[in-house]
Formats: sequence, structure tokens, C-alpha cells
Amino acid sequence: MQRVSEPTWADVIEECAVEQPTALRLVAQLGACEASALSFCRLLERWARGDAHPSTPGERQSALRHAADRIETALAGLEEPLKRYLLELEADIAEGRSWYGGPGAAELVDWAPVLVRAGVSVRPERVTQAYLELAVLVRALEGLSAAARIEAMPDPPALWAGLFDLRENLLGRAVDDLRAIAIS
Repeated sequence: MQRVSEPTWADVIEECAVEQPTALRLVAQLGACEASALSFCRLLERWARGDAHPSTPGERQSALRHAADRIETALAGLEEPLKRYLLELEADIAEGRSWYGGPGAAELVDWAPVLVRAGVSVRPERVTQAYLELAVLVRALEGLSAAARIEAMPDPPALWAGLFDLRENLLGRAVDDLRAIAIS
């Protein structure tokens, strides 16, 4: 019995691409961003549930710095392939509407009490903003995968608009917040 894989956000990116090498570079970097964003968010979510791992405040501070540095590095590598993909896609289309919505209530979390309880010294508003942007990225990619599975993929103008919005949100303030967390 052969198992057929379900389409994902990567398939949508590749299918809409003008140039396949550009799409492959973007897919690889978005994959790295997704993995590191999930790692950052899950670390905070574990602390919110009371899971004090790592076991000491110093180790938790270090774990948060490492997670922030990892996603900041992934986002820095995203800038060029995303810019190139958008440039290639834009040549043939007019701007559309983004395929994903804004942040939901589940993504709006006050991390200050969690950080205090974890013994981590970092500005909570930076953590809140970074978590929000990264959660939106993960949710947007999951939504794009779901759309591909039910064969309701966004058209190229909507894909362009959504990727443009993600770029503006992630490569602006989110990178600055993550960089500040990484050096805190």
C-alpha cells in the first residue's frame, strides 16, 4: 500500500512560482522559519502551562535567547528569497487580497506573568510582539496547507498579497524584537 502525501503550503508556493529555483529557495527558508517559529512559540507555551524546563532561570533565559536567535537568523535568510519570489510573481499580476486573517484571540497573550514566573529577564512587550508575529506566520502557513488540501488554493494575486503582508510584519519590528530578546 502506497501512501500519497497531502499537499502543503510548499506546493502552493511552487505551483504559483514563475521560476522554480526561486520557489525552492523560498520553500527551504520558509521551512526553516516555520520550524524555528514553532520552537520559539512552544517554549513560551510550555512555560505558560507551568512546565519549568529548563530547570533554572538562567537556563530558561539562555533557552529563550537561543530560540530568539534561531528565528531571527531564519528570518534574516528569508528576506532575499521572499523579495525575489514577490518580484517575479508581481510582474504578471495585480495585487490581490491576503489569504490569511489578522491575529486571533489565542495569539494575544500577556507574557509578563509567564516571564516573571520563569525567572526570565526580558521586556515582555517584545516577547508578546514576537510571539504574535510568529504565531500568525505559523497559522498562515497552516491555512495555506489546508487550502491546498481542499483544493481551494489562493490565486497568485492573493498569494502575493499574503506573502507581502508576512514580509512586512516579520522583517520589520519582529526581527528587531527577536534580536533584542536574543541579546538580553
